[in-house]
Amino acid sequence: MRQFGRWLLALAIGGCIVLFFALDLGRYLTLDYLLAQRVSLEQWVRVHPVASATAYFVFYVAVTALSLPGATVMTLAGGALFGVLFGTVLVSFASTVGATAAFLVARGLFRDRIKQRLPDRWQAVERGVNQDGAFYLFALRLVPVFPFFVINLLMGLTPLRMVTFYWVSQVGMLPATVVYVNAGTQLGAVGSFGDVLSPSLWISFALLGVFPFFARWLVNRLRRRRLYHRWPRPRAFDRNLVVIGAGSAGLVSAYIAATLKAQVSLIERHRMGGDCLNTGCVPSKALIRTARFVHQARHAEALGIRSAKVDFDFRDVMTRVERVVRQIEPHDSPERYIGLGVDVIQGAARVTSPYTVEVNGQVIRTRNIILATGARPVVPPIPGLADVPYLTSDNLWALRELPERLLVLGGGPIGCELAQAFARLGSRVVQVEMGDQLLPQEDGDIAERVERTFRQEGIDVRLGYRAVAVQASGRGHVLVCEHGNESVALPFDRILVAVGRGPNTEGLGLEQLGITTAGQGAIDVNEYLQTRYPNILACGDVVGPYQFTHVSAHQAWFATVNALFRGLRRFRVDYSVIPRCTYVDPEVARVGLNEREARAQGIPYELTTYDLADLDRAIADDAAEGVVKVLTVPGKDRVLGATIVGRHSAEMLTEFVTAMRHGLGLNKLLATIHVYPSFSEANKYAAGAWKRDHAPERVLTWLSRWHRWRLGRPMGRSATSVVPPAAPED
Repeated sequence: MRQFGRWLLALAIGGCIVLFFALDLGRYLTLDYLLAQRVSLEQWVRVHPVASATAYFVFYVAVTALSLPGATVMTLAGGALFGVLFGTVLVSFASTVGATAAFLVARGLFRDRIKQRLPDRWQAVERGVNQDGAFYLFALRLVPVFPFFVINLLMGLTPLRMVTFYWVSQVGMLPATVVYVNAGTQLGAVGSFGDVLSPSLWISFALLGVFPFFARWLVNRLRRRRLYHRWPRPRAFDRNLVVIGAGSAGLVSAYIAATLKAQVSLIERHRMGGDCLNTGCVPSKALIRTARFVHQARHAEALGIRSAKVDFDFRDVMTRVERVVRQIEPHDSPERYIGLGVDVIQGAARVTSPYTVEVNGQVIRTRNIILATGARPVVPPIPGLADVPYLTSDNLWALRELPERLLVLGGGPIGCELAQAFARLGSRVVQVEMGDQLLPQEDGDIAERVERTFRQEGIDVRLGYRAVAVQASGRGHVLVCEHGNESVALPFDRILVAVGRGPNTEGLGLEQLGITTAGQGAIDVNEYLQTRYPNILACGDVVGPYQFTHVSAHQAWFATVNALFRGLRRFRVDYSVIPRCTYVDPEVARVGLNEREARAQGIPYELTTYDLADLDRAIADDAAEGVVKVLTVPGKDRVLGATIVGRHSAEMLTEFVTAMRHGLGLNKLLATIHVYPSFSEANKYAAGAWKRDHAPERVLTWLSRWHRWRLGRPMGRSATSVVPPAAPED
């Protein structure tokens, strides 16, 4: 019904515009016509003052609402017929009401459609308009060089509130309205529109349009001065930049700053490389690799091998994990960064002012500071949990004995990866998740695939179980959970807590500076990654919103450039295309929207799937479990998001990341040659499935008839079987 109303409105507006031009009504809205009919119009106004004012107002609103040419002439007519004061009142309200009507028409007809077509860019537009929309609208209204009807339509596509649009437009258009109405009172001296605005008046309007920007700069400068007034600014600085934290975000920040020849100090209180190298990505993937080999060996019959024995000791497995970490460690070592020109300091840093950082009793004076202190595992306040030696992703790597019974608390990426790895190495694993599915950020069917695999591998998955308490038992401990209306006790030898990670902000001195934190304790920053102090920025897991190593590195570039070139150029951090992967087996990789997010955001989509069970390479590798899911704009090949479940899906996903980042549609993927046989062919086959669903059936029908005609048969006759030649006679 709503869609029908839109079509009806569009037809009505279109019909009015067509009639306007078909009947040549524009001739009544020219300066020549106004000059020729001035006397008769003035007489009509004197005889019928109320009716004439009402008709003028309604007609002005209609012209403006329909974005028809002639508003300028109407404004001049207002001065000529009603005088400066009353004419200004009429024009001001009529133009604003008409502009608001055009604003609403554009919003009703086009906004949702554009929002659906450009979901990623639209989020950035919404943020910008919510923050500065009224300001920019006011500046544009002050400069009559910008066509007001264009401003009306464009602002209607934004989330700017109608009330804000109305009052800003009324105030912003008032100076130009007064000028044109006043010119209308001297209509006899106006030979063209150029006579209304002299060069000096154009310059005045231009300066008036620049004034809001100058005023804003001045206000920001005064606000900044007030913000910094209690912090004495050093006359000289020791560093251009101090980076606190040497994880992914901090290392990249220091690297970029050193590359740009800035004087930079990098402070780390624990180990270089942060969580990713020491307790996260690197050790977990090393453990997963070993666990996958053990699993494959135990299922060697699938590869035509009668049996394969795997003899290992868990201590040796963890020793290999340590060796992998040590092998990668030089990439993030102090020696490497010292060689790059970075001043590397081991110690706990505290920000004592916007210009100073204290570490090891030393005070460093710096122009800019980047906080990149990362995150740590969250431990929920479950009664009795603190009384047991619980494991987290931080201390797990000190294990040297394989737990016989391991309880994993949490069904997110970390919990799922480690639950499967330990189950494959021989632990009896129970995984407890409070929600109704594993991997709660993924689509339900994707989570079901992971759950099905886990159960097949012997993991006891408990969904909808809320942890209540940890209690001692005869053979260790139990986790008491609520499930529905019953209480369930789950025994374990060791418990792994994997319910998320919280930002590291303690001890940094943020409270003293008044730097606030947002959701879940993350440092509150703007789109430029600046805190309330423009020279103090933050990036990585301490900020979020995505706690991925590659996103931390991505943010680090923006934070570093915005710090070093502050006052010259700023860059908004771009979250438009963020890939991710959960390294269960088979892997779950995703970029952009999935079905869950598209439905939640009200974004229409078309879904195309391709099952890896049909992929030659997957069949040959005995890895045919998986799927490629692609979301596209309805009727278009533009990719909104892609989810891949399968072996090597993290590598396969890169093609969709590139496509989304550079605006390549599925037709481009389909036209790209892929190596055969390879897993990446699945992307091309998914594009082919989309193409088949959008085949031009009518064109193909005519093409079929044309081919039959080429065979010399009537176009309506169906093909017959080929008759073999008769055998030669003896």
